[in-house]
Amino acid sequence: MLDMLVIGAGPAGLYAAYYAGFRGLSVGIMDSLPELGGQVSALYPEKLIFDVAGLPAIKGQDLVDALAEQAASADPSYFLGHRAEDLHLADDHVTVTTDHKLVVQTRTVLITGGIGTFSPRPLACADGYEGGGLMYFVPRLDELAGLDVLIVGGGDSAFDWAMSLEPLSHSVTLVHRRTAFRAHKRTVQQVLDSSVRVLTPYEVAKIHGQQTITAVDVVDSSDAGRSERLDVQAVVAALGFIADLGPFTRWGLHQRKRQIVVDPGMHTSLSRVFAAGDIVDYDGKVKLISVGFGEAATAVNNAAVVIDPAAHVFPGHSTDPGHDARLAAAARG
Repeated sequence: MLDMLVIGAGPAGLYAAYYAGFRGLSVGIMDSLPELGGQVSALYPEKLIFDVAGLPAIKGQDLVDALAEQAASADPSYFLGHRAEDLHLADDHVTVTTDHKLVVQTRTVLITGGIGTFSPRPLACADGYEGGGLMYFVPRLDELAGLDVLIVGGGDSAFDWAMSLEPLSHSVTLVHRRTAFRAHKRTVQQVLDSSVRVLTPYEVAKIHGQQTITAVDVVDSSDAGRSERLDVQAVVAALGFIADLGPFTRWGLHQRKRQIVVDPGMHTSLSRVFAAGDIVDYDGKVKLISVGFGEAATAVNNAAVVIDPAAHVFPGHSTDPGHDARLAAAARG
């Protein structure tokens, strides 16, 4: 039996696995995807991430690789390609059954999934162009090298991809249906100061091309009625994703706005079940990877007391010279 099963192998989940090992707990990592990294690896492995302490900038996949190496120190059991479907609570443990009928028993569960399963918000009038120049995320930047690229959206992903593609693509144009943006102000200013052409308030009206994109018509969404044809070979529709918590909605977890509500100790409404990362909600929640790391450590430390009531929430500092000896003693049982 595991001490902790982490459901979600993204950055918060990988750090939680490491930290569980730091506390001398046995840990498993489960994810519906076949590889570590969660949304970072699946959606933006080459995008630069700027909110990780001590790292001015790091590519998504490089961060995942470093976190996976760190998590390996906990010698976790991996259950990749398994979606957690059913959860059953007992007095002293939790049983999780996957979509492949794998049964895992654990003393605690930590849910660190991002937004559950997800599907991109579709771009109107774009049917039939996926694989022909239309994409909803950019797994490899070099696929768009030398092309004229249109990015649609006003959030962080749209502006991050604009900055990443600007030195690689022949040209980059960003259109957004509003004049205000949801992206970080610093990134917005960097894009505005670059060679990226920004058109607002504009929307995509029509895509041209037989099997591949050759041009796009964009129209002013205000009353001006202006329109323009852009010669582009690729369209990145960074319009966000539709979240679906999937099985989590059936487990009796208290939810708010499609997220799992937790208390300051990252406890959910179910005993022995904790949550951290983008999937959680509480007053003052800020969705940053760096915040998710702190939430993961908080969850593990509080779970340690549930596993062993004689334990302490505060684990001691990693620089404490007696820490390694305590972990070795805990591992010996």
